[in-house]
Amino acid sequence: MKHLSPKEAWSWLQAERARLETAGQDGPLFVDVRMEIESLYVGRPPGVENIPWYEYPDLTPDPLRFAAAVEQEAGSKARPVLLICRSGKRTLDAGQALETAGFTDVAHVVHGFEGDLNEAFKRSSLNGWRHEQLPWEQM
Repeated sequence: MKHLSPKEAWSWLQAERARLETAGQDGPLFVDVRMEIESLYVGRPPGVENIPWYEYPDLTPDPLRFAAAVEQEAGSKARPVLLICRSGKRTLDAGQALETAGFTDVAHVVHGFEGDLNEAFKRSSLNGWRHEQLPWEQM
């Protein structure tokens, strides 16, 4: 699995989209693994597909279900997949599940969308997609 900083992930996503679309293929699948409510209310990058690693009320990952949902959306296990979550932790497990299921090109956004907690226990102040001022939207 590739470990990309938010800025590296954004650059990689743009370059891969251009490269693959020029070749007549679908660009990378960008997947937000957070619960849908997190993605909608906290914010998310534009164009991301929400496929939760786990969902309320169980909060228990089902790696096989997750990999099957990503495969259905991707259309192929060879399609590049970029994963994002809140802090970059869930995507490590989700990415491992995809690789175990046979996906061949998996990357994740280190520090995720909101990044690490600062000394005041607040996110988006040290690192992460939003802190890097990359494109995002909110419901």
